[in-house]
Amino acid sequence: MSHHRSIAGVFAVHGAVAGSLATRLPWIQDHLHLDPRTLGLALLCPPIGAVVGMPLAGRLAHRVGGRTATRLLLGLWCAGLALPALTPAPVWLFAAFLVYGAAAGTCDVTMNAQAVVLERRVGRSIMSGLHGMWGVGSLVGGAAGALAAQAGIDARLHLAGAALVLLGAGIAAGRDLLPDEAGEAAETGRRIGEGAGRRFALPSGVLVVIGLVGFCATFAEGASANWAAVYLTEVTGAGPGPAAAGYTIFMFCLAGARLVGDRVVRRVGPVAAVRAGGVLTVVGGAVVVASRTPLPGVAGFAAMGLGVAVIVPLVIAAAGNAGTTPGAGIAGVATITYMSGLVAPAVTGWIAGGVSYPAAFAVITAVVVPVTFLAPVLRRDRPVRRPAVAVPARRE
Repeated sequence: MSHHRSIAGVFAVHGAVAGSLATRLPWIQDHLHLDPRTLGLALLCPPIGAVVGMPLAGRLAHRVGGRTATRLLLGLWCAGLALPALTPAPVWLFAAFLVYGAAAGTCDVTMNAQAVVLERRVGRSIMSGLHGMWGVGSLVGGAAGALAAQAGIDARLHLAGAALVLLGAGIAAGRDLLPDEAGEAAETGRRIGEGAGRRFALPSGVLVVIGLVGFCATFAEGASANWAAVYLTEVTGAGPGPAAAGYTIFMFCLAGARLVGDRVVRRVGPVAAVRAGGVLTVVGGAVVVASRTPLPGVAGFAAMGLGVAVIVPLVIAAAGNAGTTPGAGIAGVATITYMSGLVAPAVTGWIAGGVSYPAAFAVITAVVVPVTFLAPVLRRDRPVRRPAVAVPARRE
């Protein structure tokens, strides 16, 4: 289906932007002569920008339509990729990261709202695969950035060029998003922003519990992604290669499991899938905590990547269906999950520095435990159905 391919392309482009910037942070740090503390403060700005911007995403979709809002925000996100490398001083880097994060968060809301409406239309789970495409895009962007860094290419040239390429890819991917004017797809426009268009889309009721599940999963995902290599180096004595492999394997397991996760969800349902994922994440975390040699540590991080993979996509899908509109539900829950991504790396570092790395990952593992008990909140209250009015094919 062209609509499915289109939104998958949007997710991949969104991920590629994130992956591209991540590989050039060392260049930015060296270029601006930032000490680790200053860089750490700067890296707090993207999630802060996202948290501030997310509640406004529904308002934009309400005004211009979900399809148009997604295309505009994806374009802004791609263009924002060039900003951090172009800043002449740390204070400007902070501002650039705030803009970058706001574009990321608002686009995240509208593209996930598009995905929720399409999932309803096709009558089967597709959200995990779309988030898997985000992971694929992130890996591709990261690989290209690593090659550029290895070749000594100035990050200003690399990121500006990547921004242009990804902007073109984003425009192409967004051409066949669900139109706002037909059938149930109208939810991607007027109804995505309805209600949220008049106020901040903060969560309430069942959305808070759904957001708590997302918070727990995102906490484990963010902490593992940021600290896997350091943990393996400091605790298991891994060299640079095995330590880097731990992070890479974690990310490959995360992306790969999301690409096939929809098949699991269709077979066992979202509640069982989330429970199984929570148990696997806890087991993986326990293995990490107990590991004192590299191989079991890497295996533990692999299990955590596999376990946590489907939880966040299912949280987003549940939020879109539980809210008064897809955009309102997603904006509220995504605000909670981004807050988790904001605090997880810092809390992990604080506990690791004050106690030990195993203690930090013991806490991370404990945070995931409630997921297995809260999973029923993701149960679909009503069956997914196809719209009564078909969406006409797009004419060139």
